[in-house]
Amino acid sequence: MSVIAISTNKGGVLKTSLTVNLAGVLARQGKRVLIVDTDNQGNCALSFGLNPDQLKTTIYDVLISGTPFLPDAIRIVHDNIDLIGANDDMCFFEFDVLGNPRAFKQPFQLMRARLGPVRKKYDFVLIDTPPTLGLTQANVLTFADRVIVPFQPERYSMRSLIKIVDGIRDFREKHNSALDILAVVPTLIDSRTVLHSEVLQECRRFCQVQNILVTDTVIPRTVRFAASVAYDQKPLTISDPKSAAAKIYEQLLKELIG
Repeated sequence: MSVIAISTNKGGVLKTSLTVNLAGVLARQGKRVLIVDTDNQGNCALSFGLNPDQLKTTIYDVLISGTPFLPDAIRIVHDNIDLIGANDDMCFFEFDVLGNPRAFKQPFQLMRARLGPVRKKYDFVLIDTPPTLGLTQANVLTFADRVIVPFQPERYSMRSLIKIVDGIRDFREKHNSALDILAVVPTLIDSRTVLHSEVLQECRRFCQVQNILVTDTVIPRTVRFAASVAYDQKPLTISDPKSAAAKIYEQLLKELIG
C-alpha cells in the first residue's frame, strides 16, 4: 500500500486533475483507491458530481474529532474509488488545532493517527493538497510515503519548485524519514511556447542534479479534463478512458509506478 501526496506550494497546476485521473486509471486496473481531499475548495468531490458544501462529514471532522467520524466521511464515488472529501470547514483547521494545544499535543500526527485504521484496506491513498506549506500540508507529509510535484513551466515556476523541493526534504529530515519525492510532473504544457520549452529544460537540469525524476509524460493544456468533470461528472480517465487525453495518464502511471 502506498500513500502518495500530490503537493506543491502553487495553485492552479492540476493537483486535483492529477489526483482524480490517476485514481481513475488505478481503479480500472483493479486497484482499490482512497482519495483524500485536504483543500477547502473541495474539487475532488466536484470531480465526481458531489457538492462539497453538502458533505456532512469531511476530512476536517476526521482530523478534529477523531476516528468515530471516519466511516461517515468515506464515500463510494466509483468502482474501486472511495473519497474523503473536504469543504470550507478546512479553512478553520489550523486555527482550531493550533488554538487548542492541550487537545492537540501532536498537531502534525493527526492524519497519520486518524487514517491509520483504513490505510490497509486500499492499494493506494492519493491525497490532494492546498497550495500552502502550513499545518494541513504538514499532516499530509507526515502521513505520506511519496510526493508527486506538479510543475507548470511559467516564468517564476523554478523558484516555487526549488522551494517545495527544499521544503519536502527539510520536512523529511525532521518529521518523516520515509518520505520521498516520487516525481515532478510537468502540467499545462503548451509545446508551441518557447517559454514553456526553456523553463521545462531548466527544470529537468535542476532535478537531474537533485536526483529527482521528471516524467517524460507531460500533461498538456486542454479543456478535455475540465469538460469531463463539467458534463460527465467524472474524471476523464473514467468517463472516456480510450481518449487520447486519458491515455496520457496511463503513460504517466507507468512512469510513476511501473
